[in-house]
Amino acid sequence: MQINSRTLLVALALAATALGAQAQVTKAGLWEVSSKLGGSPEMDKAMAQMQQQMASMPPEQRKQMEAMLAKQGMSMSGAPGGVLAKMCMTKEMVERSQMPVQTQGDCTSTTSDKTSTSKKFKFTCSSPPSSGEGQYTFMGDSAYTMKMKINTPQQGKPVITTLDSSGKWMGADCGNIKPMAIPK
Repeated sequence: MQINSRTLLVALALAATALGAQAQVTKAGLWEVSSKLGGSPEMDKAMAQMQQQMASMPPEQRKQMEAMLAKQGMSMSGAPGGVLAKMCMTKEMVERSQMPVQTQGDCTSTTSDKTSTSKKFKFTCSSPPSSGEGQYTFMGDSAYTMKMKINTPQQGKPVITTLDSSGKWMGADCGNIKPMAIPK
């Protein structure tokens, strides 16, 4: 099984939606999100291969990938067993409970069972085709955990992937990390 970068970016963008789930729960500023995809030995192997490929990229190719991610408001580095991303949330984003999402693709989401400490959600994307559900648990206004199941058809068969993430607020200053684009 092979994970493509678009699928990974969609998963990470969806993981980022926790930050603005409820305006009173989160802070504006720089957030660090640690995410791990899994669900099967094949997925774990594919993730390890992807990390190895990224680590062995020539410097110029790595710079191109970093520039592409920066345009989407993300800075990424490898983390043991997963991906570590930094994302910038503006005050306006938090106040509107709007989240940065990948500008490519077409995804819709719904939330349910929202409380001051948790939120359940479901989503459907047409590009790349996927659907899923998950839950965020907030630890105050500066940390959260998230568990999500993603259903993605591959070669005509359904593939279930899990995504476990945790986010923590790093500070009010985003430095050189630009906010992600918000759909109109």
